[in-house]
Amino acid sequence: MIIKVNNLVKRYGDLVALDHLSLEVKEGEVFGLLGPNGSGKTTAINCILSLLKYDKGEIEIFGRPMAPDAYDIKRDIGIIMQNVAVFDELTVYENIDYFCGLYVPDKGERKKLVESAIDFVGLNDFRKFYPKKLSGGLLRRLNIACGIAHRPKLIILDEPTVAVDPQSRNKILEGIERLNREGATVVYTSHYMEEVEQICTRIMILDKGRMIADGTKEELKAMITLGEKITVETFSFSKENLADLKKLPNIVSAEYRDHLLVVKSGKGQNNLETVLDFLKKNGVTFGKIYSELPTLNDVFLEITGKQLRD
Repeated sequence: MIIKVNNLVKRYGDLVALDHLSLEVKEGEVFGLLGPNGSGKTTAINCILSLLKYDKGEIEIFGRPMAPDAYDIKRDIGIIMQNVAVFDELTVYENIDYFCGLYVPDKGERKKLVESAIDFVGLNDFRKFYPKKLSGGLLRRLNIACGIAHRPKLIILDEPTVAVDPQSRNKILEGIERLNREGATVVYTSHYMEEVEQICTRIMILDKGRMIADGTKEELKAMITLGEKITVETFSFSKENLADLKKLPNIVSAEYRDHLLVVKSGKGQNNLETVLDFLKKNGVTFGKIYSELPTLNDVFLEITGKQLRD
């Protein structure tokens, strides 16, 4: 087991930031912590890394108790936090070399690792640039390079794609998947459900400092009643039509707004066919129609009663 957390409690006065949280991360996983802002993701990470004192609980990393002075454990951890932490007076190359040097004293070996990290994040054309000359996306890439240059066994990324352009976001996500393929265990925190759904092999959903669901994407989606969401573009759908549609078997809900009919159905087959038959029998003309399987946002909405990014 790479990370084992048992009964973790962290309070800020009357506020309970982590409420008896337990989790395990196995070797080779890309473990996603999913939740809205304020759910406890960053607090959990800071406690796991012994950057923050907690009120109760036990934490082990690599099978050993974690502590602020457990430097033998920390050497094998790479940390990329949501706030970029680099030196403005150092170039891209010098920044990566500095952080890598905290773990790798041999200059020859370090040079190879720094070059590999620069290539990995796609900063070859910017190696002599200072951070203030980099875009937000390139700064994020530099931040990641500084955290992974020493080839850690465990990599923890806390909201690494906040406020970056789509190209840099894709580059970062591809890089995380590559790191995992090369042997690193990854813990990835985000409130962007599509990122977690794309790269994570197992996902835990947090809300108000508590674990409310844990499993693979498929296991999480199997927990909810929603089986399919069907969206229909139509300019003529009466209140009577809507009331009759809601009475059909396996229809969970139906809403009509701004010329869009959104029908949510339970698990089962032929839901789309059922809706199409209803439209035709009632003489409803329609344009585009498409069907979607449940997303992690649907899981979160059904379990907590609110949107993921609230």
